[in-house]
Amino acid sequence: MNFSFTFFFTRAQSSSMSPLLLRFSSLSRPKRTWNSNQKLLITNQTLVAMESCSSMPELKQIQAQMTRTGLIFHCFPASRVLAFCALSNPPQMHHACLIFAQSPQPNTFMYNTMIRGYTRSTLPSMALLYFIALMREPVEPDARSFVFALKACEKFACVSAGEGVHCLVCKLGFQFDLVVENSLVHFYAEHGRVGCARKVFDGIPQRDVFSWTTMIDVYARSGFGFEAFRTFSLMRTSDVRPNEVTMITVLSACLQIGVLNLGKSVHAIIEKSNLNVTVNLLNALVDMYGKCCCVGSARKVFDGMETKDVFSWTSLLNAYAKSGDLELARQIFDDMPEKNAVSWSSMIAGYSQANQPDEALEMFRAMVAASVEPIDATLVSVLSSCAQTGCLDLGRWIYDHYILEKQIIVGVNLVNAFIDMYAKCGDLSAAAKLFNEMPKRDSVSWNSIITGYAIHGYGEEALSLFEQMKSEGVSPDDITFVGVLSACNHSGLVAKGRKHFEEMKTVFGIEPRAEHYACLIDLLSRVGLLEDVFELVKRMPMEPDAAGWGAILNACRIHGNVELGTCAGDKLLGLDPGDSGIYILLSNLYAGKEKWNEVKKVRRMMRERGVKKTPGFSSIEVDGKFHEFFSADKSHILSEEIYGILDVLYIQFRFKHRQ
Repeated sequence: MNFSFTFFFTRAQSSSMSPLLLRFSSLSRPKRTWNSNQKLLITNQTLVAMESCSSMPELKQIQAQMTRTGLIFHCFPASRVLAFCALSNPPQMHHACLIFAQSPQPNTFMYNTMIRGYTRSTLPSMALLYFIALMREPVEPDARSFVFALKACEKFACVSAGEGVHCLVCKLGFQFDLVVENSLVHFYAEHGRVGCARKVFDGIPQRDVFSWTTMIDVYARSGFGFEAFRTFSLMRTSDVRPNEVTMITVLSACLQIGVLNLGKSVHAIIEKSNLNVTVNLLNALVDMYGKCCCVGSARKVFDGMETKDVFSWTSLLNAYAKSGDLELARQIFDDMPEKNAVSWSSMIAGYSQANQPDEALEMFRAMVAASVEPIDATLVSVLSSCAQTGCLDLGRWIYDHYILEKQIIVGVNLVNAFIDMYAKCGDLSAAAKLFNEMPKRDSVSWNSIITGYAIHGYGEEALSLFEQMKSEGVSPDDITFVGVLSACNHSGLVAKGRKHFEEMKTVFGIEPRAEHYACLIDLLSRVGLLEDVFELVKRMPMEPDAAGWGAILNACRIHGNVELGTCAGDKLLGLDPGDSGIYILLSNLYAGKEKWNEVKKVRRMMRERGVKKTPGFSSIEVDGKFHEFFSADKSHILSEEIYGILDVLYIQFRFKHRQ
């Protein structure tokens, strides 16, 4: 609160100050973070020293002087000591409680200060107790009492307590106070109560820029981008002008909507209005253009910035990475004058999402070597790359080093990434352990564990998890059914596969996509139901993708169906004429039916198109490094020892086979 009065004491009291306090008062020091009162006019030297206090040892000496002279028993001096304790960083609430308790008649300011202090501490529930005590005392609350109480409810994450404060606001006639109303809108926004926030907002007779910006932010953060933009349009018809924070919030809404023209219109408004265009606002523009894949505009805004910070560079890096230009993204990363964890994470995520997991893991190792602590987003991208490459050792090291040793509290997204990595790398027991220990699972958690069991051939276990998922009230999505159909496919569960495929649309309202059809085609093809496959293909609302036609061609090779196999082969060659595997499957199909002329045609086609057979290879991870081996490959530095071991294993196998 601001005070504009002069606090006088007698000259005898002033002259009794210690030399230390006189030295404090003679120093011209800036206002401390605890001291927001700019209009105080103080002449008492002890209180002048109090206003410049910067540490608890200083405070205790000043407080001792106040106690000796009797100042501490006056309301205003006690409130200044109390303010220092409660509003310092970190709050010294134990000492604040002692000061408050010895005050004979605490005033509104002192109650408000205690509420603020406990809100900033680790005990926000105590702030609510002081607010309740204020309501029971004859002391009159003011608007700030309700503002601070709502902050406490927000920190304590107690919606019902905030609703109780709202009731008191209305009962005591503060519902038309703009500061209180804005705080109510903000409180409901923080708890996702969009309807309540809008109701309070609509009841504000004279809204200010904070009212409008908060309401726009409510919609933007709740995923209602169009409503946020509509509210901004209404704001422009009012007498209130948007500020920098408003425009940053509106740009966030434009990102959600994903309509580039809206973002450009906001940019035009910014250029035409007399706004304070700060680095943060320009960063938001770069970020908006980058995420809308308009890299040229992002670059233009970036190049026009007089001052750039690490977020400016990172936003441009993200723009190039999202557009797929990882070469330029890497160049920007290398040119950055300063890098933080977000910068590193953006580059790693760019590689991971572009299916370049080796580069992502190399970048992560460089990040660790640079002693930059990764954030959750970093580890999610790295674990995704580990899953892509089968790099189980690195995934285990990340869990041991960052989760077990450093005791990092992991969120749902990071646990899901660990489950996905363990499952895809074959450590199903570790994946299941993490999954079972999760206090709260989302659909991604279930999808990851179901898919993990499915791809490793544990179809019944995957289907059992699917039933458990439904019984716990989690709605499956299209990705869930890819895992379920894959489980049926790998385990040959034809009847269950057909049943789940039909239930996708009839029970859950999910329209099957090409991936779901490919799973069912592969399932039917494996057991030789080629006529059913042919009928399914005819009923499909879209053409089968490469996976679907590949499954049909492979089944035709196994079961000797030349006619359907030729059709599938032609479709595949139209999709990817450079894939040598298609030619090999077609050639083997014709050879199985002794159609040698067709075999010659396929081989001639390969030669004419310059398609060469891609050699198969195997790989193994040892101590975090991958070793690849082709057929009859002797290029490895330890090839002699490897082949020696293979000979021993072959001899042992032959010996056991004879027995």
